[in-house]
Amino acid sequence: MRDEFRRALAAAESTLAELAETAAAAIEQATVALLDADATAAKRSLESNQALRTRLAELESNAYDLLALQAPVASDLRVLVTVVRLGADIERMGSLASHIAETAERRHPDTLVPEPLVPVFRQMGEVAHQMAIDAAAALRSRDTGHAARLDAEDDVVDRLRLELFGQIAGDWPHGAEAAADAALLGRYYERFADHAVAIADAVVYLVTGAAGEA
Repeated sequence: MRDEFRRALAAAESTLAELAETAAAAIEQATVALLDADATAAKRSLESNQALRTRLAELESNAYDLLALQAPVASDLRVLVTVVRLGADIERMGSLASHIAETAERRHPDTLVPEPLVPVFRQMGEVAHQMAIDAAAALRSRDTGHAARLDAEDDVVDRLRLELFGQIAGDWPHGAEAAADAALLGRYYERFADHAVAIADAVVYLVTGAAGEA
């Protein structure tokens, strides 16, 4: 019975990593939709998020069943706590990607991002996508070194958001609505990155029992 329980825990961790990769795909497609006015990419991003939410609901239900039925010891309990905690982070990552895709979809066939901001948003999308991939790798390997790597990547996203604000606050000829849209989109990417960092912090908790900073 205990071996079966351990296999269930390992499967839950593997599923979390897969879902972090699904969030990576969702933000990648959302960025394509945003910058290229690509309605197909927007649809793919939204579909990825819907699949993510369905699987997360199943995963959380299974985790609560294990908690109720198996009376886990300390190390196993950490895994179950991590599953539930990270399910919320990954769900939020998918939702943030969907917000970007929906924004692009509403403005289709127009391109939402003014040309001067395209490089900033493209890099934010690339870094956010890589952070989700790295978060999945951290879950698969239980390598606490990923936490420092994701912190560094998060610093890049924060810097890009400051650059974004600098352009909006400067000589901005594109109007108030475009400025508001850009600021909100930048916030979505920033929050996506923050949740990826939370995954790495939770891996530290999973391995050491010490709470991370997120």
